[in-house]
Amino acid sequence: MLPGILAALAALSLVIGLWQFIAALRFPLHRRHTPLVAPPAVTLLKPLKGCDAETAACLTSWLAQDYPAPVQILFGVASPSDPVCDLVRELLTRFPRADAQLVICGERLGANAKVSSLVQLERLARHPVLVVSDADVRVPADFLAQAVRPLAEPTVGLVNCFYRLANPTNLAMHWEAVAVNADFWSQVTQSLTLQPMNFALGAVMLTRREQLNEIGCFTAFVNHLADDYQLGNRIARRGHHLAICPVVVECWSGPMTASEVWSHQLRWARTIRICQPLPYFFSILSNATLWPLLWLFASAAAATNPAALAPPVIGTALCVTFRIASARILLARLAGATRDTSPAWLAPVKDLVQAVIWALAFLGNHVVWRGIRYRVEADGRLVPA
Repeated sequence: MLPGILAALAALSLVIGLWQFIAALRFPLHRRHTPLVAPPAVTLLKPLKGCDAETAACLTSWLAQDYPAPVQILFGVASPSDPVCDLVRELLTRFPRADAQLVICGERLGANAKVSSLVQLERLARHPVLVVSDADVRVPADFLAQAVRPLAEPTVGLVNCFYRLANPTNLAMHWEAVAVNADFWSQVTQSLTLQPMNFALGAVMLTRREQLNEIGCFTAFVNHLADDYQLGNRIARRGHHLAICPVVVECWSGPMTASEVWSHQLRWARTIRICQPLPYFFSILSNATLWPLLWLFASAAAATNPAALAPPVIGTALCVTFRIASARILLARLAGATRDTSPAWLAPVKDLVQAVIWALAFLGNHVVWRGIRYRVEADGRLVPA
């Protein structure tokens, strides 16, 4: 009986994988549209903490935007002794015509330091459209012109976009890149075939001040872990549509050890589990490496005739082959004109490690974020542990 059940789960994982693959192929990635004739003025809120070799290029990409309307850029940092302050001041001298400033966000208004900075930056924002972006995000010169376009529709309350990890430097970072650059965005496109988007992708988010005021501004979730989820979900619950801009942005990270990658993935898994517990529980069904291998092992243990192993061997080979081939195509599709260096053969390895992380996500409610250990409550609030 067990081999039969596992065979059904293996077949189901293959079907779900094919579903994700087709949904991703149909999404119009990298497509450009005619910019708005009169785009709105925007304010970019950019919380920063520390810097690495990639930070200057990431920040420069925002200062060098080709955008015909006013752009206000607010760089926020918690401490004036943070090394990123000197970098920002240098960039401001290189772009003297930019409406940009460094803001010291010294108040700690809640457990989420990033949102605490956003609260303080938003007080200085002058324009009707607010853009929130992580420090490590690099964007093309036409990004703002493309990203504000969906906001021309009154029903759209927030715009976000897919992102790719652009510079993995070791095996652990390549493993995480496969998880993001092949799997995560295709899972999002699959979810869009079931229901409208009700969460935001945090690399870059654009919304109107009107929508932000409706949900109580950033203060409403200054103690929550998943600020991107909270922002998108609260706006969606107010009846607004969340749109995805087809332009892909890049996240340029400093070097990470295997331990740091593991901690990041576990924090991410527990965040998703807390935000969407039921979908995350059933997400294990899409693991197209785990179930075929369990089917093969169970069949081998129960087999009395070697010929009986032919179906599980062929089925497992089919699933793993599809997994690697689809990962290779999805990696290339998200990268666009840029070559993705992450090896697709890591996809089955990622699946097996991800199964362990999936289980651990349910076995604890603690995360480590920015060097601090927190307990995450059932509603997503952070409590220092």
